[in-house]
Amino acid sequence: MDYSIKIGGEAGQGIQTIGDALGRVFARSGYHVFSNQDYESRIRGGHNFYQIRLSNQPLAAARNRIDILVALDQESITRHVDELTLNGMIIYDAAALKFKNDGPAFLDISFEKLALEQGGDKIMANTVATGAVLGMLGMDLDLFLKLIADTFKNKGDHTVQANHKAAQAGYRYAKQHCDKCTYAVAGDEVKPRMLIGGVEAIALGALASGCKFYSAYPMTPSTGIMNYLASKEGEYGIIVEQAEDEIAAINMALGVSYAGLRAMTGTSGGGFALMVEGLSLAGMTETPIVIAMGQRPGPATGLPTRTEQADLEFLVSAGHGEFPRVIFAPGSPLQAFHLTNKAFDIAEKYQIPVFILFDTYLGDCQWTFDRFDTSQVRYFDYRLQGDAFKNLADYKRYAYTESGISPLAMPGDANHVVVVDSDEHDEDGHLVEDSATRTRMVGKRLFKKLPLIKSEIAPPELYGNHEAQVVLTGWGSTYGVMKEAVDELAKSTSIAMLHFSEVFPLPDSTHFDYVTHLRKAKLPLCIENNATGQFSRIIRAATGFEFKAWIHKYDGRPFTVEELIGEIHGQLGNV
Repeated sequence: MDYSIKIGGEAGQGIQTIGDALGRVFARSGYHVFSNQDYESRIRGGHNFYQIRLSNQPLAAARNRIDILVALDQESITRHVDELTLNGMIIYDAAALKFKNDGPAFLDISFEKLALEQGGDKIMANTVATGAVLGMLGMDLDLFLKLIADTFKNKGDHTVQANHKAAQAGYRYAKQHCDKCTYAVAGDEVKPRMLIGGVEAIALGALASGCKFYSAYPMTPSTGIMNYLASKEGEYGIIVEQAEDEIAAINMALGVSYAGLRAMTGTSGGGFALMVEGLSLAGMTETPIVIAMGQRPGPATGLPTRTEQADLEFLVSAGHGEFPRVIFAPGSPLQAFHLTNKAFDIAEKYQIPVFILFDTYLGDCQWTFDRFDTSQVRYFDYRLQGDAFKNLADYKRYAYTESGISPLAMPGDANHVVVVDSDEHDEDGHLVEDSATRTRMVGKRLFKKLPLIKSEIAPPELYGNHEAQVVLTGWGSTYGVMKEAVDELAKSTSIAMLHFSEVFPLPDSTHFDYVTHLRKAKLPLCIENNATGQFSRIIRAATGFEFKAWIHKYDGRPFTVEELIGEIHGQLGNV
């Protein structure tokens, strides 16, 4: 069983409401779910869609073909009718669309009329549509009715009952009139699954890591992190501050980190451009900070609601001067959760900035998981405080050490003065001008730390044939689509995936010699959602290995499984 459902229409028509409800019902029914969105940068109008894929097998990417299209406007039919599978169906409200098609693939359901007949409002047409999809699939309606009760419990019994009746009306109509519906949804007894998106996973990772302050200025696709954390302020004691701009956001987070609490900020490319001076301040003052950086197509405003992987080199080189930084690029919500936790640990341990680099696609898509293994969560307080600080005869914030890591104390926790300075400074933190101190300080915070940091960078994941002739190499959000492409092509091709989620600095070859593995492959392919192959250049600069074949996509949309497989087939002649 593997079905894809697309809900299409204008912004403001409730596309996300239907998609989110279906995704949650499928997950609670025990199915594997993958959902993704495509939306324009506007509050009303335009063309948007929400696509859900469900199966009794794990899913990690979207497909081109759809089995059910819920068309909330006529443009959705025009754009997506050719994506239907052989037995695919389109459900629509002919009266609302002022459009009628009697073809075998079309089922006219009066969403608005049925909602009004059940004592509801036109807005409940979305509930009718959701019920209709469940009826077409032959699924039980009880979980959706429970979801409605949970969602609208604060709006009173009338609202709950009206939505219940609307859902039942759509469900009955589809069951009675969809003669062509032959969908066979597996009925195995399985436990409910967790459905979670990339931004929620990053936010949960921050909470699990003891983050107590988050500051940001709203900017797609990172705003969801701020919204989620704000919803948990009372429960977890975290303060969320919407700053007046990105400059204030990073400086607030740095101030809180200096004061002794774990802090985080988030933004996108244009916003991070404003944060760069603050990044260098963190580098010089050796102040721990975690930065969530959501990629979208640029330059400038670009395509503000689309996706791309074009900011990697920006983060690698951002900031004036030379100082260490770490970049993690999760490929799934599970990786996002654990890498955010690792980011906080690395940032505080080495007193450096650490990035969680994601993109709109990963931020918006949702996956199902059985659970997150919280036993792997790391929390160690590296700060010098309490009696250990008070009993020191002398405290030097930037003391020279063998590891390059100086004691990090909390101001006001003892009689010692904690001095930091954005100028070059001595061990006490006071500014200096002499060349000898400058050279020694650069060695302390850069050259001594780097080998230790690099030793903590995990090797890439190798999936598939370990002696493969074709090796797909990628980073970040290409994880899922590469994995599914390998599964599909492995039936006829010697193929594997090499996926990097810890991308800078690159891991060494101590645990896995991935460079030798790439050299042995007949066709190493680097797959990126950008135009110039930024990650392939980083690999070449760090290791000397140069890819001769690439697959790049930079139209603001992610790869689908069929698209990537088609591109790979085009390269197989080189094997």
